[in-house]
Amino acid sequence: MKNIFFVGTAGCGKSTLVAAYKNWLDEQGFDALLLNLDPGTDTLPYEPDVDIREWVNTAEVMEEYGLGPNGAQIVAADLMAMNISKMTDVVNTMRSDYLLIDTPGQLELFAFRESSKMTVEAFGRESSMLLYLSDPALCKDPNGFVTSMTLSALVQFRLQLPTFGLLSKSDMLSDEERDRMLGWFTDPDSLYYDLMEQDSNPQTVVGAELFKAMDSMGVFGEVRGVSAKESIGMAEIYAASQLCFYGGEDAEPGEIDD
Repeated sequence: MKNIFFVGTAGCGKSTLVAAYKNWLDEQGFDALLLNLDPGTDTLPYEPDVDIREWVNTAEVMEEYGLGPNGAQIVAADLMAMNISKMTDVVNTMRSDYLLIDTPGQLELFAFRESSKMTVEAFGRESSMLLYLSDPALCKDPNGFVTSMTLSALVQFRLQLPTFGLLSKSDMLSDEERDRMLGWFTDPDSLYYDLMEQDSNPQTVVGAELFKAMDSMGVFGEVRGVSAKESIGMAEIYAASQLCFYGGEDAEPGEIDD
């Protein structure tokens, strides 16, 4: 079974994309399990096969430890790591082609705590990849775009997993907005030019320096626009997973473990 982690900032559309990609895989004849790793979510657009809330629930943590929402989320993130073996034990009783892992809405609680590395190791680093969803609401502005790419680079550095970038909710963008943002991903020079156009913004110098650092590290590259609502980009996600796990060769449904 191959693991695909869906990661991004709060509100970027991780859960809806997980549901949409699960439906697409079903249509292609693949089986996929859904794992919810967010102990604080109230509702999900899918029925998880494995749910961290069976062992750790943020509301219960608030009550038991007398914490506010923020403190409870931090404690819950650490408790998740302590209960990770219980989840893997359940997952290991199931056979499937893919495990789609919906990570917590608060990016920092998953990616920037030691529990994240423990989670990746528990599910198997060698059979895992990461999809990073960039929120178009943040990426419309050049400085916001650089901020999003910085977060993506930090997550990849922290988790050390093969990473494929996605521009989420592309159906909400005009053709001009979508082309401009995707162009920034593939043509860093155009992004640098647009950053310099913001001369009156005091953040420009910082943004330009971040840009230069990321450009030298090779952070920029091809990114796909996706839409859970319109089922756009599902084939591209599949192609990225095949490239990561099999060097581009298509695995047949039911033969993933082989």
